[in-house]
Amino acid sequence: MAERRVKAVHGLKKIARDPAREIELSRQLKSRYDRNGLLEIYALHVSGDTDYHQKMRRTVWRALAKKFGHGITIGPGVAFKHIETFEIGDGVFIGAQSYIQGRFDGVCRIGRSVWIGPQSFFDARQLIIEDRVGWGPGGKVLGSMHSGVPIGRPIIQTDLIIKPVRIGAESDIGVNAVILPGVTIGKGSIVGAGAVVTRNVQPYAIVTGVPARFLKWRDGYSS
Repeated sequence: MAERRVKAVHGLKKIARDPAREIELSRQLKSRYDRNGLLEIYALHVSGDTDYHQKMRRTVWRALAKKFGHGITIGPGVAFKHIETFEIGDGVFIGAQSYIQGRFDGVCRIGRSVWIGPQSFFDARQLIIEDRVGWGPGGKVLGSMHSGVPIGRPIIQTDLIIKPVRIGAESDIGVNAVILPGVTIGKGSIVGAGAVVTRNVQPYAIVTGVPARFLKWRDGYSS
């Protein structure tokens, strides 16, 4: 079959405010249940794929998160840790079976109109994803690593080093790409499918490979 070009959907969709009754339901649940009670409600709806299940997932996230916008989609099977640190912008899509792992004293900020593909993983102890990022299915962020020192101790017992990761606005992360601790992805850049990014990526650059290397600048960009 011949190649086709069609209009984008998520990136152009107008974001509507959530219904007032849904926001009120979230407020009521927050006032009635503690954190464990809200998590039990989420567990009842985490796997469903109906509009009602989707609404209830949003309702619980809104009650638990530090900040929660409008027009957000949370796919079936999405799980989280330390959601109280999450700041989720308007129009975010989180694909099925993704996992976001925060930390009690960390920062997890996902900007407006971000699209996250299914089965993605985020070590979100110190993570910022800016506006309008496309994140391919199975993509991963690793935001921490063990020091490995001293040598005589099992690595898993050594100190954990947390390094901030920032994904610049309007960038695109390919399927199964991996972003390692301390990396900044520049605005409008492209990370190829399966790439392992070990160092910063310049704005509007295209990087590919393991480890990721500069391939070229995006068409229309002059360095």
